[in-house]
Amino acid sequence: MKYALAIDIGASSGRHIVGWLEDNRIKTEEVYRFHNGVKEENGHLIWDIDHLLKEVKAGIGIAKQKYDVGSLSIDTWGVDYVLMKGDEEVYPVYAYRDARTEKVIDEVHSIIPFEELYQHTGCQFQPFNTIYQLYDDKKRGRLEGASDFLMVPEYLLYKLTGVKKKEFTNATTTGMIDHNTLNFDKEIVERLSLPKHLFADLYRPGEYLGDYEGIKVVLCATHDTGSAVEGIPMEGNELYISSGTWSLLGVKTEKPITDESSMKANYSNEGGVGYNRYQKNIMGMWIVNELQKELCPDEKISDIVLKAEESGYEEVLDANHESLLSPASMKSAFDSLLSVKPESRYDYFRCAFKSLALSYKQAIEELEHNTGKSYSKLYIVGGGARNQFLNRLTQEATGKQVIVLPIEATAIGNLKIQL
Repeated sequence: MKYALAIDIGASSGRHIVGWLEDNRIKTEEVYRFHNGVKEENGHLIWDIDHLLKEVKAGIGIAKQKYDVGSLSIDTWGVDYVLMKGDEEVYPVYAYRDARTEKVIDEVHSIIPFEELYQHTGCQFQPFNTIYQLYDDKKRGRLEGASDFLMVPEYLLYKLTGVKKKEFTNATTTGMIDHNTLNFDKEIVERLSLPKHLFADLYRPGEYLGDYEGIKVVLCATHDTGSAVEGIPMEGNELYISSGTWSLLGVKTEKPITDESSMKANYSNEGGVGYNRYQKNIMGMWIVNELQKELCPDEKISDIVLKAEESGYEEVLDANHESLLSPASMKSAFDSLLSVKPESRYDYFRCAFKSLALSYKQAIEELEHNTGKSYSKLYIVGGGARNQFLNRLTQEATGKQVIVLPIEATAIGNLKIQL
């Protein structure tokens, strides 16, 4: 029997999941899990990339003890990268929630207005998009002598194989891919005076990289949402939410949609496995997780959800408000956006869940308007799919049939490409 290993790393944890085909279905077993998270260093938020690599290798060792692993691949969040000078890393590896791009966004847009960028790429505006991070690197001299920039999963795969290859689905999170050619946009690179050699050819999921300790290493859809959508057992083409630290809400389309309505609604076009993902980033379980850390770190999330359901608090806020991206205090950020102060800690959670459901409703209305199509079903996968209260609020708010699949969709999509 052929066994494959999916290494799925999110912003808060990583998982090693072994998969195999049985009765024409992918069966899985989680063999290793580890903590991940941003660190503060010299006033910046960074990733401990050396820790991630150590944990990746540790989990592979555990998987090999249990199974005859034939192949592996790695997926992570998008936009972030490791700068390289040959085989040497340029530290630190900045995290997307760091505020370093705030000072350069206007300068980038003075060179290429966002409206023009969107026409080129179809990529939604986020202050942490790779394009702004790289421009900040240029301004501070970090690109001098740089030979490569490798997205986080590309870097980890390189450290296993010695092979540097850039993968398509993750590249589409950079805000620098020409939606017509599906390669890096040469005009953007030239106008921003970025080193041309950094923007190498792109490879598609399934590409062979090399071997690690006798295991075949390949590219999956290395952007975790790309793998997650690939892993949804969907009937027809319907709406999806990949619900984790972020909620990624969207639908598969044949081609990117880059009209003015899509730009104003801040919809993105990202690479899928043979299709376009027309989707929107919504703040997601990040706001819930941060409230939990601050207000009730010793309580189980399942207990918090039950108490939030019992709360009578009804005010909502904009779940995508920029102040919620990386506040020192999520509670204080909520307080500043609400006119009626919550009386109990669980009021904050009820507000978060209701606000997320409302944001899903608004996003779906925009999506259906911009695509000219109506959808009847909404598939929800990922960690947030286990939240029955949020699922019920979402069904009530959207009027869609919510199909909850509390499965490791990202890992299954990763495995599907391998198997």
